[in-house]
Amino acid sequence: MKDKNDMETYVSILRGINVSGQKKVNMKELKALYEELGFTQVRTYIQSGNVVFESSPAKPQDLAKQIEEKIADKYKFDVPIIIRDAEEWENTRKANPFLAKDNSQLDKLHVTFLSEEPTQAHLDKVATYRYEPDEFIIVGKDVYVYCPNGYGNTKLNNTFFENKLKVTATTRNWKTVNELANLIKNTPYN
Repeated sequence: MKDKNDMETYVSILRGINVSGQKKVNMKELKALYEELGFTQVRTYIQSGNVVFESSPAKPQDLAKQIEEKIADKYKFDVPIIIRDAEEWENTRKANPFLAKDNSQLDKLHVTFLSEEPTQAHLDKVATYRYEPDEFIIVGKDVYVYCPNGYGNTKLNNTFFENKLKVTATTRNWKTVNELANLIKNTPYN
C-alpha cells in the first residue's frame, strides 16, 4: 500500500473540447498546462481531452477544479472535467456488464462518466426510458451504453444522461477507455 507521500495516477476527461471547431485546445498546450499545475508523467490521448497524469493524492473533485480554473484562465471558456483515479478506472473497465453478453460488439460500447452518483429519484426516472435496440446500465458513477447502430444514431447520448440524471457527464468509446487503461499501466507508480 502507498503512503500519503506517494504519487497517484489519475485520468481526467474533458467535456466538449475540440468538437465541431468549438473550444479548441491543443494537446501539447494542454499537457504543458497540467505540468504548470505541478502534475507529472502527463500524457494525452487523442484530441478529445483525455489526460493521464500523476499527482500527490488528492480528492478528484479538487483536482478537477484546479484544472478547470487553469483552463478558464488560459482559454477564456469553461470546460467541465471528470477525474477518476487509476483504481476507479480499472474498476470501470472490469464492471462493464455488456462484456458478458455474447452478442456485444466492442466497437458499439461506450461509457458515460458521471461527475457524481445520481440521486435515486433520477435513477428511477431514467430507468423508464427505452430506445431499443440501444441499451444502458448504470453502475455507480458510470453509465455503460451499448449502441448496435452506432453512437451517432442513439438518443442515449451524453446530453440525455446529463438532462435526466442532473449531473455533469462525458462519454468515451470502449477503445478509448482501454487505451487510457494502457497509459495508466505504463506509469512508474503503478
